[in-house]
Amino acid sequence: KAGIPLSVMKVLDPRQLKPDSTESEQILTVLDETIVKLEITRLIPRITASLDRYARMLGPEITSSLLELQKLSMEIQQLLTSPGDAKTMRAAEKCLKSSLRNILRLFLANPLLYHGLKFEVWVKESPADVFIKAFMEFRDFTLERLLTTPDEEREMIQFMKDISLQVEKNTEIISALQRELERVIQTRDEEVSKKDKTIENLKTAMEDLAKNCKAEIRLIMKEGEKQKKEDEEASQEKCARLKEDIQRLGTQFNALVLEHRASELFLRKEKCKAEKGIEEWVQKYDTDMTEKQTTYDELQIAYNEEKEQLSVLMEKHAMLLQEYTLIEEERRILKEKEEEAAREDARRNKAAACIQAFWKGYLVRSIYKSVLKKGKGKGKGK
Repeated sequence: KAGIPLSVMKVLDPRQLKPDSTESEQILTVLDETIVKLEITRLIPRITASLDRYARMLGPEITSSLLELQKLSMEIQQLLTSPGDAKTMRAAEKCLKSSLRNILRLFLANPLLYHGLKFEVWVKESPADVFIKAFMEFRDFTLERLLTTPDEEREMIQFMKDISLQVEKNTEIISALQRELERVIQTRDEEVSKKDKTIENLKTAMEDLAKNCKAEIRLIMKEGEKQKKEDEEASQEKCARLKEDIQRLGTQFNALVLEHRASELFLRKEKCKAEKGIEEWVQKYDTDMTEKQTTYDELQIAYNEEKEQLSVLMEKHAMLLQEYTLIEEERRILKEKEEEAAREDARRNKAAACIQAFWKGYLVRSIYKSVLKKGKGKGKGK
C-alpha cells in the first residue's frame, strides 16, 4: 500500500468516492430508482397473495391497481396454457406492463409506504435477490467508473507499468544470479580438475617414490582427499544456497506474474461488462423515457379535454346551484306559511272545541235547570 498512489487507492476503495457531476448524479439516480423498482416488484407477489391483510395500509388506489395486475396475470397464465392469438397475447402483456408501471409509480410517490412494507412483508430468498444484489454491485462499479478521472486512470496505468518494470528488474536479477551460479560451478569444476591433475601427478610421483616414501605418500593422499572433500562440501553448500535463492526469486516472480495477469484479466472483464451493461441500460432508459413521454402526452391531451369539460360543468353547476338555492328558499317560505296556517288552524280548532264544550255545558245546565223547575212545580200542585 505504501507504493500505491492515492488515486489508485481511491479506485480500489469506493467508499471514498462521491459524485461530482450532474450527469453522474442522474445516472446514479436512475440506477437507485431501478433498484427500488426491483425490490418493489419482488414484494408485489407476496402482497397480492395477502391483499386483504395489507389493503388498509395500501389504500384504495394501490389495492385496485394490484387487483387489476392480479387479474391480468391470471389472464396471461390462461393464454400461456392455451395457445391462442399472438396479437391478444401481446395486448395482454402490454396491459400487464402498463399496470405494473402504474403500481411502481404509486409506490415511488409514497416512499414511506414502501419502506413500511419492506419491513412488514416477509419474502423467501429467490433468484430475484441474487439479481438485485448483482445490480447493486453493478451500481457500485458504475460509480467507480464514473468517478475515475483521466488523471487517476493514467496513474493506474503508470502503476501497472512500474510493476512491470519491477518484474523486469527481478528477471534481470535472476538472470545475473544464474550466470553467477554457472560461473561458480565452472570455477569449482576447474579447481576440481586442477586438484585431480595434482593428485594424478602426486600419484605418479608416489609411484616413483613408492619404495622410499610410502608413509609420506599416504599422508599427502589423505590431506588431498580431505581438502577435496572440504572443497566439494563448501561448493555444494554454496550451490545449494544459490539454488534456493533462485527458486525463491523464481517463485516470487511467478506469483507476481500470475497475480498481475489475473488482475489485468479481471479488470478487462469488468470493464467490458460495465461498458456493455451501461450501453444496455442507457438504451433501455431511452426506450422507457420515450414510452413514458408518449403516455404523458396522451394523458396531458385527455387532461386538457376533461379540464374544459369540467369548466363547462362547473358553470352549469353554479347556475343550477343558484336556481336550487332559490327553489329551496321558496320551499322554505312556503313550508313556513303552511306551518303557520296549520298552527292557526290548530288554534281555531282548539278555540272551536272550547266554545263547543262551553256551549254544550251551557245547554246541559239550562236543560237541567228547566227539569228541576218542572219537578218543583208538580210537587207543589199535588
